[in-house]
Amino acid sequence: MRLEILTLALIVGACTWAFRFFPTKADLSGIKPDGVLARFLASTGPAAIATLFVASVLPMMKGGVPLPLGIGTASVLAVYAAARSVVMATLAGSVGYGLAVWLL
Repeated sequence: MRLEILTLALIVGACTWAFRFFPTKADLSGIKPDGVLARFLASTGPAAIATLFVASVLPMMKGGVPLPLGIGTASVLAVYAAARSVVMATLAGSVGYGLAVWLL
C-alpha cells in the first residue's frame, strides 16, 4: 500500500472517530437550543445518512437507476412521509428492494 493512501486513511479515521466520540462526551447542557452549535449537532445525523446513501448508490447508477433501487428508495420516502418513522421506512425500503430483486 502506498504511504499516501495509508496516511489519508489514518487521518480520515481519526477525524471520524473524533467526530463521533467528542459529542457524546461533551457537556451540552449550557448550549442554547436554537444556537449555532445545537443546529450543527442536530444536522450531523441526516447529513451522515445522506452521505452514506449517495456513496452506496452512486456505483449502481451507471446507465440509469436500476428498478430495485428506485423501488426501495420510493418505499422509504413513501413510508416515512406517511408514518414519520425511521424504523418503518427503513424496513419498507429493505422489503421493497428485496422484493424487486427477487421478482426480477
